[in-house]
Amino acid sequence: MQDTPPTPQDETDFESFYLKQVTAEFADDLDKLRNASDFTEKSVSILIDALKATAGMYSEGDKVKVMGKR
Repeated sequence: MQDTPPTPQDETDFESFYLKQVTAEFADDLDKLRNASDFTEKSVSILIDALKATAGMYSEGDKVKVMGKR
């Protein structure tokens, strides 16, 4: 049986789930970054973009498995 490819909503749901997991796991590190003297508003958008980009390293099949859909 072939897995159903993720829908755009599935992709959004995975990204949201992934970002929650990453920020929870690395909360202390993110706080250190946030409190650094050179951390600016621009740094926030760069950090968010970088974290979102890492969500893209997972295959469609992995995303479906993580989200519990087959």
